[in-house]
Amino acid sequence: MEAPSTDFEPWLTAWGLRLDGAAFRTGYAGNWLLPVRQGGTAAMLKLSHHAEEQRGARLMAWWAGEGAARVLAQDGEALLLERLVGPRSLTAMARGGEDDAASRILCQVADRLHVARPEPPPGDLVPLPVWLRALKPAAAADGGMLAAAQATAERLFAANEEPAVLHGDLHHANVLDGGPRGWLAIDPKGITGPRGYDYANILCNPDPETALTPGRLDRQLAVVAEAARLPRERLIQWLLVHAAAAAVWCRQDGFDAEPALALARSAHAALGA
Repeated sequence: MEAPSTDFEPWLTAWGLRLDGAAFRTGYAGNWLLPVRQGGTAAMLKLSHHAEEQRGARLMAWWAGEGAARVLAQDGEALLLERLVGPRSLTAMARGGEDDAASRILCQVADRLHVARPEPPPGDLVPLPVWLRALKPAAAADGGMLAAAQATAERLFAANEEPAVLHGDLHHANVLDGGPRGWLAIDPKGITGPRGYDYANILCNPDPETALTPGRLDRQLAVVAEAARLPRERLIQWLLVHAAAAAVWCRQDGFDAEPALALARSAHAALGA
């Protein structure tokens, strides 16, 4: 399925872009991406009708290329990003014997994103308790591990840690090789909350097979806790909360929830131990 060229035309004209490849669709949201050039700069034109994606685009602009791909232009549903074409892949690293190194890189990128900026962030960032709101009714209905995750989330929020601006979906496929500019994030959700939440998703990726490999979770808990400067127990708590919420979202969207549930059960067991 190809995107009609007329969908891109207003921004191709307004931003002086020329085509540099075929349009393609990606992600659960079904965003359209089109490789383009703006003068001598390789760029990616992204179109999304989803409010969540547009909020993320405004956050990308606020990051101003520090830890994230540079925003070259942004207008409503359209986002023009520098195109990151470095040959390295964190997913390939994690699958190819460099799992620890990939996790440390993700933590380094998170550190860069969490740094406070002189200008205030976009005003429509979603507080983490709101982002995780689907967990509470699921916990009330199912009890058990989901109820434990909800109780853990409430304790974490009651701790009143200073909030940071979070990526919200930091994983191996959302951090790309920017060549001389280093590793750079794309596709944030636009959330604010305790910084520990951003590191939990690293443990659930790059894919269920890798994440659920026997012994992998214990090793990556140690690696990420050290790199993120988080107590191991706090990281496990965030993993329980994130994995349980991810399972609920999978159920809502018609995807297989079992991998997320398996990780949540592992986190729950680790806390019990």
